Amino acid sequence: MQRAASARGDTVDSWYSEKRSGKLLARPELDRLRADARAGHLKRVYVYRLDRLTRSGIRDTFEVIEDLRAPGCEVVSISDGFDLAGPAAEIVLAVLAWAAKAERAAINERISAARARVEAEGPRWGRPPRLNDEQRGKVFALRSQGRSIREISVAMKVPRSTVARAASAR
Repeated sequence: MQRAASARGDTVDSWYSEKRSGKLLARPELDRLRADARAGHLKRVYVYRLDRLTRSGIRDTFEVIEDLRAPGCEVVSISDGFDLAGPAAEIVLAVLAWAAKAERAAINERISAARARVEAEGPRWGRPPRLNDEQRGKVFALRSQGRSIREISVAMKVPRSTVARAASAR
């Protein structure tokens, strides 16, 4: 991204790094980006690929792009290889948005298939439990002695939320 901006004679003043999936529009960093664009703080926005903005469909993609463009901000996609400002920009945007949504659907299908396979084989799906049966028994014993969740958490070196869940499970 830095090299692409430098090649165009731009310097990167702000970075927006999202930790949430592009399947939703309600994301803190995307909201901040859109607000900064509306406020006129951004001249150009570089994205690695258009699907980094949104994977929720053509309408949402157009909405985000228009939010960025309305105050005069240019959107540049590094790896898509298309000019998003040319005469065919809307067609390219629609195709890229459709492809991003299709990829999101394929990801969901692969996750569902993996979950079904794992559950059919016997193990439970998801993160393994942090506490084993012996440790859960220790949590319960300490709790019945009047120790606080925090004290137990510190003593067992596990998060308070884990101790609280284990204590309320019995």
